[in-house]
Amino acid sequence: MAAPRSAKFIALVCAGVVLTMTGAAFAAVPLYRLFCQVTGFNGTTMLADKAPEQDQIQDRTVNIRFDTNVRGLPMVFKAEQVSQRVRIGETGIAYFDVTNTSDKPIQARASYNVVPEQTGAYFQKLQCFCFDDQTIAAGETKQFPMQYFIAPEMVDDAEVDGVNEITLSYTFYPVTDDTQSSLSASGGGSTGAG
Repeated sequence: MAAPRSAKFIALVCAGVVLTMTGAAFAAVPLYRLFCQVTGFNGTTMLADKAPEQDQIQDRTVNIRFDTNVRGLPMVFKAEQVSQRVRIGETGIAYFDVTNTSDKPIQARASYNVVPEQTGAYFQKLQCFCFDDQTIAAGETKQFPMQYFIAPEMVDDAEVDGVNEITLSYTFYPVTDDTQSSLSASGGGSTGAG
């Protein structure tokens, strides 16, 4: 009689392990995305509440390059400036133009990251079109601002001491029901993929 009871117990443990692993697999992407957003890991930029005070602005400058990409959408996406030179702690603003080249409205979201990855924790956004889904009418061109600064703490980090150029890369991709579900599960925001 002991053999059937132990077989049932083993079967229940195995089923529990399978369910736990399945749940972890579904939660992995949103949890990783949230982790990247909170820590700046993997080049994910941070969201800031306010800009540094005037006395926190450093003499050291960094060249910010803007890279734009489109994945699976009939649109043209470009930065109005290829790069900007800003002082660390100083607020910068960049403008991006998006044109829907199709005859139908499209719904899109921009993901972002920075290179070198170690600078992700210091690249702080005050305002960005990447925080929300964007609807662009057929044939419409929209201009989107992005306001940012490089956190003054970067000057004290030996790991990024020699960095004098940061590339901010955006990729617009279509918004689907799957995208909405994973973003809701992670608390919103954009990915650090890209």
